[in-house]
Amino acid sequence: MKVFSFFSGSGFLDLGFETNGFDVAFVNEYDSEFMRAYQYARQNMGIEPPEYGYYRGDVNAFLTDAEKRDELSRNIEAARARGELVGFIGGPPCPDFSIAGKNRGREGDNGKLSLSYVNLIVERKPDFFLFENVKGLWSTKRHKAFFEELKNMVHAAGYSTAERLTNALEYGAPQDRDRVLFFGIKNELLGKNHMGNELIDFPWLRYQIYTMEEINAYPWPENQDFVEGGTRPVPDGIPEELTVQYWFERNHVETHPNAQHHFVPRAGLAKMQLYQEGDVSKKCYKRLHRWRYSPTAAYGNNEVHLHPYHARRLSAAEALAIQSLPEKFVLPSDMTLTAMFKTIGNGVPYMLSSGVARTIHDYLDEMVIGQ
Repeated sequence: MKVFSFFSGSGFLDLGFETNGFDVAFVNEYDSEFMRAYQYARQNMGIEPPEYGYYRGDVNAFLTDAEKRDELSRNIEAARARGELVGFIGGPPCPDFSIAGKNRGREGDNGKLSLSYVNLIVERKPDFFLFENVKGLWSTKRHKAFFEELKNMVHAAGYSTAERLTNALEYGAPQDRDRVLFFGIKNELLGKNHMGNELIDFPWLRYQIYTMEEINAYPWPENQDFVEGGTRPVPDGIPEELTVQYWFERNHVETHPNAQHHFVPRAGLAKMQLYQEGDVSKKCYKRLHRWRYSPTAAYGNNEVHLHPYHARRLSAAEALAIQSLPEKFVLPSDMTLTAMFKTIGNGVPYMLSSGVARTIHDYLDEMVIGQ
C-alpha cells in the first residue's frame, strides 16, 4: 500500500502510516524548515527516504504545472503496475477553520488549500484518501457547509466516504485535541460491498482505547500549589498512560536531544511561579499538571504552556512527548524555536495517526484485498 503525503509538516501523520503497514512513497511540504525536520527525524529513526522523493512547494503545482502533474501521474501508475493500492493522506493548513484562529474559512489562503487537496483527489483518483482537519470545519455552520461541498465532490468522483470527529485522548495520546477525520475509497474497489456513498460500517472504534465518557469520569487531581522540583505520587484511579508525566518518563525528556530547546518568557521567573500546577484556565499561561493530560499542543504567542514542576516553558522534547511521538523522533538542533514549536503544534498526535492508520489498513485488507 503506497501513500502519497501532502501538507506533510514534519511528518507526525505520516509516521503513523509508516509504522503500520504503509509505504510513504512521496512527500510534499511547503515550509523548508518543516521539510528539513521531516528528513532529519526519519534519518535519525532509520526510515528509508520515499521512493518518489520530496517536493518542497505549493500543492497547487500538481494541478497547474504540466510537468508536476505528469510526474505525479507516472508515479501513481508505476505503483499500480506493481499491484499496489495508492492512497493520498494530508491535513491542509487549518487556521482558517479554527475557532481560535483566523476563521476566514474557504476564502482564506489556507482554507483554499482544502479545496486544492480535494481537487487533487478528484483529478488523480487515488484508490483511497485521508483528509484531516480541525473541529471547526465541522462545528461551525458555514465551515460545515463547505465541508459538505467537498464531500459531494468526492462522491460525484466515484468515492464512498466515512467521517468522524475524534479526540487524541481516545487513542492514548496525553492531549485533549479534536480532529475531523474524513476517509474515502473508490467505489469500484468495494465491488459487492458498495452500498451507497456512506461507509456506515467503517470501523473507526477498532483501535480506540478509551471513550470520552470514560476519560471525563476519571477522578483527575485538582490544581495544586506549584513547587519547584516537587514530587507527587500517582493518584489512585486514573489511567497513568494518559498523563503528561508518564510520557515525560517514557521519552526520557530530560536527556532527549531537544531537552534544552525552550523559550524564556520576558516576564521571567517571578510570573511563572504564580500559577498552580494544573491551572489551565487562563487564555495564555497554562501550567500543566503532571498527572493529567495536556490541553491541545499549540505553542504560539497565545498559548504558553508551563512545566508542571519547573519554572519554565515546556521544552521541545516535552512537547514532542505530549504529541505521543516515539523517543527517537528528534528535531534538528539548529532549527529555530519558533519553527520547532510551530511544527510540533501543527502535527497530528502520533498515537492518533497510528490508530487511524491501523484502522484503514485493516479496512483495505478486509474490504478490498480480501475480496
